[in-house]
Amino acid sequence: MSTEPARTTIADADLSGVDRDGLPDAWTFVRCDLTEADLRDADLVDAVFTDCRLDGARLDRALLDGARFEGGSAAGASFAHVDGPDTRFGKVDLANTRWQGALLTDAEFTGCRLTGAALTSLRGVGYAFAHCNLMLARCKGVDLRGRTLEGLRLDEADLTGADLRQTVWVESRLRGAHLAGARFAGADLRGADLGELTLDQAGNLRGAAVGPAQAGSILAALGITVVAD
Repeated sequence: MSTEPARTTIADADLSGVDRDGLPDAWTFVRCDLTEADLRDADLVDAVFTDCRLDGARLDRALLDGARFEGGSAAGASFAHVDGPDTRFGKVDLANTRWQGALLTDAEFTGCRLTGAALTSLRGVGYAFAHCNLMLARCKGVDLRGRTLEGLRLDEADLTGADLRQTVWVESRLRGAHLAGARFAGADLRGADLGELTLDQAGNLRGAAVGPAQAGSILAALGITVVAD
């Protein structure tokens, strides 16, 4: 028999400002208030947070392997250098969160608000975003090679140096995104709203497949007018 202590479900608890030593030993937290909690280096492997509030919480270097976050908010929280393989975030407000150096192998973000998030220097492969708002997010060097990118809003996001080769874009937006040094070889951008491209932005799409209307916008950015016969 296992000698590990049993973990329970905690609901509707006010845990605002709690540190990792004062965090109850629980598998599941439901509608708990963890605003500005100090969970740095906490062991949260396989933990479940449902409709919880973690605004401004510090989870730097926390162990999040297999953890689940469903609903609720963690706006302004820090996830820097977390160990988060297979972590799942569903419909969570993650605006202005910080993820520098986070290990996110096979992590998934679905239906999340990530406006202004700092997703720089991410580690691991296979992380995915679907139906997320990443407007103004800082995604320098993000590696999404070969992924299907569906329902993403990346207006004015910083994708400098991003690896977007062989990506397939479905009902997504790239209006005003910063694309310097981004790689698009083999990408299918027909399902992306590129907006009105500047000359520099058009050049950064080299190697990508686009539709006729998009091609017209790119030619316009190059100063070329297409005249029908």
